[in-house]
Amino acid sequence: MISTKPVAGEKLGEILIKNHLIGEDQLKEALKRQYQQGGFLGTNLVMLGYLNEETLMNVLSTKLGIQSISLTGHEITPLLQRMLPFDKVKLHNVLPVALEGNTLIVAMADPTDLKIQYDLEYTLRRSIRGVLASEKDILDAISFFEQEGYGVRTYTKTCACTASSLPERTLDIRELLKFTVEKNATDLLITAGVAPSLKINNKVTRLQCPSLTPGQVEELIFSILTESQKEKLQHQSTLEFAYSLFDMGRFRINIYLQRGSLSLTARNLMERIPSLEELGLPGWIRDYVLRPQGLILITGPAGHGKSTTMAALIEVINTHNQSNIITIEDPIEFLFQHKNSNVNQREVGTDTASFAEGLKHIFRQSPDVIMIGELRDFESISIALSAAETGHLVLGTLHTLNATSTIDRLVSVFPGEQHNQVRAQLAESLLLILSQRLVPSLDGKGRVLAYEKLVNSSRVRNLIRIKKVHQLRTQMLNEQKDFEPIDSSLGKLVNEGKIRHEEALKFADNQNIVNDMINKKR
Repeated sequence: MISTKPVAGEKLGEILIKNHLIGEDQLKEALKRQYQQGGFLGTNLVMLGYLNEETLMNVLSTKLGIQSISLTGHEITPLLQRMLPFDKVKLHNVLPVALEGNTLIVAMADPTDLKIQYDLEYTLRRSIRGVLASEKDILDAISFFEQEGYGVRTYTKTCACTASSLPERTLDIRELLKFTVEKNATDLLITAGVAPSLKINNKVTRLQCPSLTPGQVEELIFSILTESQKEKLQHQSTLEFAYSLFDMGRFRINIYLQRGSLSLTARNLMERIPSLEELGLPGWIRDYVLRPQGLILITGPAGHGKSTTMAALIEVINTHNQSNIITIEDPIEFLFQHKNSNVNQREVGTDTASFAEGLKHIFRQSPDVIMIGELRDFESISIALSAAETGHLVLGTLHTLNATSTIDRLVSVFPGEQHNQVRAQLAESLLLILSQRLVPSLDGKGRVLAYEKLVNSSRVRNLIRIKKVHQLRTQMLNEQKDFEPIDSSLGKLVNEGKIRHEEALKFADNQNIVNDMINKKR
């Protein structure tokens, strides 16, 4: 059970006697039994009934100054199991029990045995920290793995008195995904410590279910993964892919580690591509998206409909133009049917290694329209600007707060000596920046689109070139032909009775503009 090596110059028996946990006669009897039958002194003391294992572990843990762990009720998930090869588990009688950052926490009967830790660190190429555990519990777990398989099922040691009262695990991730669609939720959130949750109108609502354990979360997640995806998750600690549920819909799945256990976010992807009118997008945007070349950027925070807007714009081109459209997405969210245009959709991780890699040879694919799911690095932005300059229509998204900061963001990606050149490229190729927010509707049943627009007029072009784009927010505030701030859109939505005043102020860039518009209406 517990190693009996000398601790800080004292033998285990001496420590136990000093702490008045056993007597001299009991120690002699245990030593005699150890001599006759072998095993550790601690094991024999427990077997003779002189000491319980919990007390023994507490004494050793205190003396050693090393954390101890009770394996009763502690889950060892398949993900944790696969972090430590089973041959090493059996060789050293150890168990992987947690992950803290890049350090694997390993249960050991004797955490002072540095040779074991060195061997594990050399094998795994990662830090190991040993914690004190019952050797019997470790051996019981190893026996379970030999019978049931290692890296397959979650192992939990339960007390005989409570095992029968454990609840049945009836949750099924496919049923949860189906419920997500039925409730028209944007996301399903699964994480240990809380019940499964839905994100509806950007607010988290927990389902009427018990809180999930790490093992339950892992079982839910692994039920939809292929073997190759499981291996990829083990090595990368994160995984993203598209998942289709027959006759129900498609989902963008993101799996990640948090505090050593898995979590999942499933984004509900709409099968039907909504029209501009359904999304609340202005009709004038159609004129820009049907142009033969230039750069159109859709910006805003995550979860505010950028991908949906982008899909609606591509569908306009697909319907009205005869173009060769190439998209690079991570992952593909909307599936397009070929109409008047050919639509070639490439997924990062499946069809190309990255956005930059997918764009590297895109000109050889004879594109008329290029849609980039996210402009996130120097290579992608550089190629997008070049494409927009050389006769292509380029559409992309960025995570920026407003239209004017988008320009600064694009320029700042480049080295300082290239800033003037990039500003000149933007001044010539930019068509439109639309920065959008989805604001809770007045009836609380949905969200309404508010947007900020920046159209590349001659005045805008000049301000971009001379590095004074920030002046747009003051110089053109009252014209709204070239630049319309989001505050104007928010004020208009309040006056139309579509959103609440207080909600508008939460999303405003300048609350005074919103208030002035509302007061004028009154």
